Amino acid sequence: MRAAVLREYNAPLSIEDVPDPGCPADGVVLKTIACGVCRSDWHGWVGEHPRVKPGQIGGHEYCGEVVAAGPDAQFAVGDRLVAPFILSCGTCPQCRSGASNTCLDQRLPGFIEPGAFAEYVAVPRDFNLARLPEEISPTVAAGLGCRVTTAWHALTGRAALEAGEWLAVHGTGGIGLSAALLGRAMGAHVVVVDIVQEKLDHALSLGMDAAVMAGEDTPERIREITGGGAHVSVEALGIPATVNNSIRCLRPLGRHVQVGMPVGHTARMDVDMSAVYQGNLALYGTRGMPGWRYPSLLGLIVSGQVDMAPLIAREVALSDVSDELAAFNGPTPPGVAVVTDFSR
Repeated sequence: MRAAVLREYNAPLSIEDVPDPGCPADGVVLKTIACGVCRSDWHGWVGEHPRVKPGQIGGHEYCGEVVAAGPDAQFAVGDRLVAPFILSCGTCPQCRSGASNTCLDQRLPGFIEPGAFAEYVAVPRDFNLARLPEEISPTVAAGLGCRVTTAWHALTGRAALEAGEWLAVHGTGGIGLSAALLGRAMGAHVVVVDIVQEKLDHALSLGMDAAVMAGEDTPERIREITGGGAHVSVEALGIPATVNNSIRCLRPLGRHVQVGMPVGHTARMDVDMSAVYQGNLALYGTRGMPGWRYPSLLGLIVSGQVDMAPLIAREVALSDVSDELAAFNGPTPPGVAVVTDFSR
């Protein structure tokens, strides 16, 4: 099969013919229909992600059609499925409590085993997967990837965002825009923050209430817009400036949710704990979404309560992934890229 292989950090991926994957006993092999290109892939491509090593086939935001099923699989040949990027074991205390995104024995295609920047991908533990509703296109489903699922869990499973509250979103890349769209669908008032005017204009065109150009006065501007501060603030980049702006823009008893992944030189940072202390704030970390929560998210989309199609900016070929990853080295335009052509 054709696959895009990481051979050297910060260099174009190598498009190669590699062996087709074997089928796991408890899982399936998917013919990849679509795979999103995510900033998390970029962290691995530049060498910041500690688990991604040369030789890796990336791609963790995928959907596909089952072409082989193991004897212990729950799905069958012909099923169209979408997958969370964390494949949980289903038996550890974390999984049994419902928090399978914190599983103690995670399988991670695209990070530590072959992912979906390829014509086929092996997926063990297929009980984590969800059937793709006919109403949702594979391209949109792949675009949900880790960005929409993580954003959904951040707002509902962690911060418990309520209708009528103010939500601030710092960074309107894929995951930030996802949080903004979902927050709006939940009935919240949404203010978005970015350094790219085009992305702010795009968010406003999708119904956001206000937009702020990022800077030192970001917290003050958000407090003015929201009449005292956001109730919930999502940080979607993982860098010190936006983390502290997110914390400082909250009203008393506000909730900060760390969605952006701090890795490399930002893995440890100075945080304004005085603001946390003085404001009686809550800080939440979040990563991924338990697979059992897919029906709530997919149901929201199928019912028409939220349209995630505006998230998709372009469909690209496998050979274009290197350029998409390189684009993350600087400010990016609105929307995300999804690989839909695996023939070139």
